[in-house]
This record gives sequence, structure tokens and C-alpha cells, in this order.
Amino acid sequence: MSLPPGFLDELRTRTSLSRVVGRKVMWDTRKSNQGKGDMWAPCPFHQEKSASFHVDDRKGFYYCFGCHAKGDAISFVRETENVDFMEAIAILAAEAGMPMPERDPQAQVKADRRTQLAEVMDMAVAFYALQLKTAGGSAARTYLDRRGMSEPTRDRFGIGFAPDGWQSLWDHLRGKGVDEGLILGAGLAKASSKGGKPYDVFRNRIMFPIRDARDRCIAFGGRAMDPDDSAKYLNSPETELFDKGRNLYNHGPARTAAGKGQPLIVAEGYMDVIALVEAGFGAAVAPLGTAVTETQLQLLWRISDEPLVALDGDTAGIRAAYRVIDLALPLLESGKSLRFALMPEGKDPDDLIRAEGAGGVQKVLEAAVPMVRLLWQRETEGKVFDSPERKAALDKVLRDRIRQIPDPSLRSHYGEDIKQMRWALFRQRPAKRSQGAPWGKTRWNVPLPPSASAKSSLLVLAGEQVQEQLREAVILAALLSAPDLVEEFEPQLESMPCSDPVHRDLRDCLLRALGQDPVEVRRLAEEALGAQALETLYAARHVALNPCMRKPGDTDLARMTVAEELAKLEAHRRQVLGIAEGIEDLRGDVADESVTWRLGQAAEARSFAERAQQEDSSDYVTAENGVQLDADEVRRSRALFESLDATRGGKPRRSH
Repeated sequence: MSLPPGFLDELRTRTSLSRVVGRKVMWDTRKSNQGKGDMWAPCPFHQEKSASFHVDDRKGFYYCFGCHAKGDAISFVRETENVDFMEAIAILAAEAGMPMPERDPQAQVKADRRTQLAEVMDMAVAFYALQLKTAGGSAARTYLDRRGMSEPTRDRFGIGFAPDGWQSLWDHLRGKGVDEGLILGAGLAKASSKGGKPYDVFRNRIMFPIRDARDRCIAFGGRAMDPDDSAKYLNSPETELFDKGRNLYNHGPARTAAGKGQPLIVAEGYMDVIALVEAGFGAAVAPLGTAVTETQLQLLWRISDEPLVALDGDTAGIRAAYRVIDLALPLLESGKSLRFALMPEGKDPDDLIRAEGAGGVQKVLEAAVPMVRLLWQRETEGKVFDSPERKAALDKVLRDRIRQIPDPSLRSHYGEDIKQMRWALFRQRPAKRSQGAPWGKTRWNVPLPPSASAKSSLLVLAGEQVQEQLREAVILAALLSAPDLVEEFEPQLESMPCSDPVHRDLRDCLLRALGQDPVEVRRLAEEALGAQALETLYAARHVALNPCMRKPGDTDLARMTVAEELAKLEAHRRQVLGIAEGIEDLRGDVADESVTWRLGQAAEARSFAERAQQEDSSDYVTAENGVQLDADEVRRSRALFESLDATRGGKPRRSH
């Protein structure tokens, strides 16, 4: 069976080799770099213990340095599943959601025609490039010079010029013996509706060749030189070679640059991409005169897990960003997302580079915001939420948006971020109305600013956040008293979120002072936070009453305290996450007994964590042997023994 032209290219584009291979191997996490698609594992084709089997996910090839096996996704499925070529194609097509084509006896003829069309496009590229260098292209050259595009850059991107004539390219290609059907099929000319000679699609335009991932010219984009032209930019019509929703401008070179570690930047137009590449941002692409499509988004994620969407800083750019969010939400999965870098108002990347250079763009890219922030901005910007009804409407809209995310864990994290932003928005309460003031002309009492002690009080915090900050304070105080333990708990300490700024600064100070002696660590902490902040931390009741604070210098006790609090902190967060996921499932279309059971388990675990916290906050006394005992337990025990003595007539108890 012959496959239609382009089917295998499309299949390879949609297939992740690392995902196919990952079903058969265990990746070496120390050697692999998932972000760059550079994966290593023991070879599935021969017995070995070392990871000599290499997968380049971006290029779509594997190679074993031991047995020298090599190939692509198709050959891997053939070898591991023991199937023939077409069966392997069928397996991969089913996974990619592509229906297998019907038997096509003319497939080879079509493939030959696509090759011929690509050759015609190359001839058109050469013709347009030559026209740019002639006297007729002087105005186009002047325009490009004014935009800062040098001659080497024009040659690099194949920039050309279409003369202002009705049959300039047509006559050139026909003079080369090119068949009329191929010129029309390539989208370079259109048949006349009046029965005359076909005419060129592009006239009096600067020409940008559009190439596929294999570097073949498949279409053109033309920028009008006439300011009164109705279409400033014009793309080739869709042909057997070109589908504008399935390709990206500068796709091949950007994929190569991203593989070398450069950030993938999605700009709006050809000139933006060229300016970014020339400024050193080689992994820049653009959609082809249309909004980003689902296929283009999948292509972007094949290149990078978190592309940067760089949009113009105007209303149209913001609207384009919102359209991308609507497209991306149902496609999100763990490790695949977007960040948005908004240019200064009224500027695009090309403008910013000419005004501030590469440094200006770099600052904007570093300030890129995650998608959840832009989602929140769209639903809240310019709106007032001064009534329960408006707040409820906002909650409903955001729930509906988040519910589109298929991954439950990712959906929960989005909900948590929005919950925090919602709390920040609604925490400001209006002041009380002055007594005697008429409602029509209300005079508002201006509240006094909160004191420093009020700001730091746990009463101003949300319930869930209190538990985390209590445990974080104990952990940090214990590590400050025994800084030699920081290295032992370094990974957990780095991942601790520390919503309190003081906690965050102290954590960072402890990590920076790794390996220093305790006196120096204390000095650095006082220098970073101030002596008063440290005294406040130590004076807090939940810290001062902790056993390790009563025996400073006891490393074993400090180690036990830190390990226990870290474990409880992680358990508490998992419990909160489980309840949030269960509640979200109950709001959905399916709510069965398993959801109720999960909520019950999470609630029981949460109750256990709360009891543990209460125990931790108890008073302690020290026995003669140095053991820390709960003061309440000691008092209850003494009372019990005294009552027993009374019932025995005051006789002393026999010691055991």
C-alpha cells in the first residue's frame, strides 16, 4: 500500500519518540535532559546495565552506542513489536489520532508531483531574490535598509521582490519550460476569470519564503509596497505543499536553536522573527498570518515545553494572547505550558530591538508571566467586584475555565494560584460608615494603617496558610540553631515555598551560608533580616515551646524536629490537594462513591495532622533523665496517682 504524500511527515511531526521509547525503557534521570529532548536509557535491544541508548526527541532519531541500533519511531515499533512497516505505521497513527489513509494507487504520482512543485518554488525564490537586486527593486531595498535589515540577512532568509507586473514570474517560469499546471498548483499564479493569460499572485511586494521543517520552500508571504494596498501582508493560497495552520515561519532553524538551549519565542510576523534572530534569539517563530492553531501549538510543544509568546503591547496583542489561552487550556498537561511576554505599549519586537537592542528584549522575556496570571487578568481587569453576585460570577467563570484542563493535578494547581490571587483581590474591606451620615452622601472613616505587630499576627492569615507558616517557622529556627543540618535537608529546604517574606529571606540566607560555622551563620542572618526579626521569630510561642529550642546545640533533637515538621508539612499539603481535587470532581459531571471515599480519607488525614499540630504546641517539662514530657500528660498522671493514694487510705504506692 502506498501512503499519500505528506502522511509520514505529518505522523513524525505528531509523534514523540521519547514517549514511544519510554514504554520499553527506564530513563536514566541523571544523564537525561527532558527539557531538551535528550534522553538516555539502557538499550532495549541488548543486555546492558549502563545507559548507552540515546534518543534525540527533537530530531526524532535514536542510536545505541553499544550495539549501534539506530532509527526513528517507525523502526523502533517494528523492532520492539515485531511488526512490518505498515503495521508500525498503523500503531503510531492510532496513537497520534490520525486515520490510516485508504489504498491509493496514485500515491507515487502525487509524491512525484509534490517534488516537482517544490522545485518550482525554488525557482520562484531565485527569481524574486534576483529582482530585489535590480533597479526595479530599489524602493524595496530602501525600505529594508530603513528597517535595519542588512544584505547578509536578506540572503540568509531568501528575501526577494515581486515586480509590479501581471505576468513577470509567469513569463519567467514558462520561459524555463515549467508546465502551466505546476505554476498554478504551486499557488504562484491564478487563472484569469476573463479567459486571458494567468496572472501572478504576488505583485509589487517584498517576498518572504516560507519553509517547512525540512527547509523546503512551500509558500511565500508578501509585504505590499503600496501603502494603499488593501492587503498589507498576503500569503500563498493553500496548496498540496502548504497548509498555513500546520506550519510555522522559521520552523527548522528555530528547532535547531532551541535544541542548543535558546528559548523558543513566538512572535507575530516575519519581520519580528528576523529581527529576533539577528539579535541573537535564534529560536523565534511566527504563525502564518492567522491565529495560532491547535496543530501549531503541538508543534511548539514538540520544540519546547514552555514557549514564550511575545506579543505586541497593544489591544490587538492582548486579544491575541487571550485567544491563545482559550486554545491552550484544553490541551495543557504536566510539563507543557506557555508564558507570555508583552512588549511595551505600541511596540513590537522589531521596534524594541531597534530602540533598546537585544537587552531590551531580554528584560521583557525575563518578565514573562505564566498563563494563569493572564487568565486572571482577562477576567478581572477593569471590573469591580463590590457585591456577592459579582464575586460569584467571577468564581463561576474561572471554574469553567479551569475545568477545561484535563490533568487533575494541573487543574488543582491552577485553582490554588487563582485562590491566592482572589484572596489578594478581595481582602480589602470597605471602612465603616460614619454615624449619622445619610446613605446618599456617605462619609467614610479612614482606617488607621495596621501596625507592624498586626501585620505579622497569625490572625490576619488564612487558615490553611497558618499551618504552613507555623511549621516553616519551627523548621527555620531549628536549622538556625543547628546550621550543620542545612546540607542534610537542602533539597527539602529549597522546595519549601515560604509565603512569609521573613521566612523566605531566612531560608535563602541559610542556603547561601552553607558550610559556615554557627556564629557566622547567625551573623549573616542578623545582617540579612535584622536582629529584631530573629528575636521575633524565636519569641513566637510555637517556636519557643518546641523541645529543640529548649536544648540549643542538641543536633539530634534538631534533626528529628526538622524531619518531623517537613514530613507533616508535606502531608498537610497533600491533604489539602486531595480535598481540592475531590471537591472539583464533585462539581463536575461525574461524582461517584470513589470521590466521597477520597474526600473522607483526606478529611481523616487532615484531622490527624491538626491533632498532631495541637500536640506540638503543648507545654513541655524536662524529667530528671533529660526526656521532654508533655506537661498536661504529667499533670493528669499525678492527679490519677493522687486519687489512687486517697482510695488506699493515704498508704504510699509501691514503686515498680
